[in-house]
Amino acid sequence: MGIKVVDVRKGMVVIYNGELHLVLEFEHHTPGNLRAVNQLKMRNLKSGASVQQRMSSGEILEQAFLDQRKCQYLYRDQGTGHYVFMDLETFDQHELIEALIADKIHFVKENQEVVVTFHDGLALGLELPSSVVLTIKEAEGAARGNTVNNTFKNAVTETGLTLKVPSFIEAGELVKVSTETGEFQGRAKA
Repeated sequence: MGIKVVDVRKGMVVIYNGELHLVLEFEHHTPGNLRAVNQLKMRNLKSGASVQQRMSSGEILEQAFLDQRKCQYLYRDQGTGHYVFMDLETFDQHELIEALIADKIHFVKENQEVVVTFHDGLALGLELPSSVVLTIKEAEGAARGNTVNNTFKNAVTETGLTLKVPSFIEAGELVKVSTETGEFQGRAKA
């Protein structure tokens, strides 16, 4: 199904030059009394490469329709660098390249269930909840006696995510982390 370029929005998946692209940014420019142009920044969902394209308002792109399935994160293939997920209904294994999920994989633990987005059987990306619970693996030492100020220190989670946590958080504690910002949201219970 074709849609006009002016109707394209950030987050949509479109077919451009025969390949799937995720729209990262969309800007509509009308310079003075000249024709309007649309600047699209897109990521190729197969290769992970970014492309910027200027299009006129009358051009038409095809919108891709995606389906989502529950999958379990298994492991990272050290040979290819791809991340392997197993479909929980069919038990098929699907690989995602790092370029597509590099900003999301630090919120996913091994054997965790996630929602994977597919197009024609090809895994394209992850859908994460708004927050996740992770275990702090390493935490810097707190400055002694600095309990009056709201001070933060660096910490590393079990998935390799580095974040700022309050000085009272120690290694081994469970914390709630926002998947949108990567910020500490509070302590969590087991």
